[in-house]
Amino acid sequence: MAALILASQSPRRQELLHLAGVKSFRTLIPNVVEQMDTSLPYPQLVQNLAKQKALAVAPEAQKNDIIIAADTIVVADNTIFGKPKDPDDARQMLSRLSANTHRVYTGLALLQNGTLLTDAEQADVFFRQLSSEEIDAYSSTGEPMDKAGAYGIQGKGALFVTRIEGDYYTVMGLPLCTLSRHLMQFHVNLMTGEGLA
Repeated sequence: MAALILASQSPRRQELLHLAGVKSFRTLIPNVVEQMDTSLPYPQLVQNLAKQKALAVAPEAQKNDIIIAADTIVVADNTIFGKPKDPDDARQMLSRLSANTHRVYTGLALLQNGTLLTDAEQADVFFRQLSSEEIDAYSSTGEPMDKAGAYGIQGKGALFVTRIEGDYYTVMGLPLCTLSRHLMQFHVNLMTGEGLA
């Protein structure tokens, strides 16, 4: 039997684990300065970032605990959009995403007793044209500030999205289908709860 540790302070990732039927898990905030190697292909880059987070909390894990870590980036016009530094940065990002298509990459890392699995998913997100008033109003809500690409698809940012090609939960920051598939390799079935302490 295994207990789950989520190496993230993201409330969205916590919500998604609950959505997947995980009743209890520990949350540990990884104390890590993310080393973003932009020479890597984007899927490998986000896997590396997720791996850094998983390894950072590993010393606090008990035997058989499964650590889950994830990292998300937004890429538009060959530019990586992380979390905005301030509201002006958020406005600039949203202006560049307006009437444009961008790709969201989420890397996943699972670690148990020294065994590490990593993977990455991607999804294309299409934004409608945004007015400067909309961008200003949205930036002032504070919602963009802790999100890659300066928007939350599960919040008011949904008002900008005309369509998605790919997994919605990848855009939210935790691809549940991929997570459940990899947890099976650790003998945990999210559908039935089998294997969870």
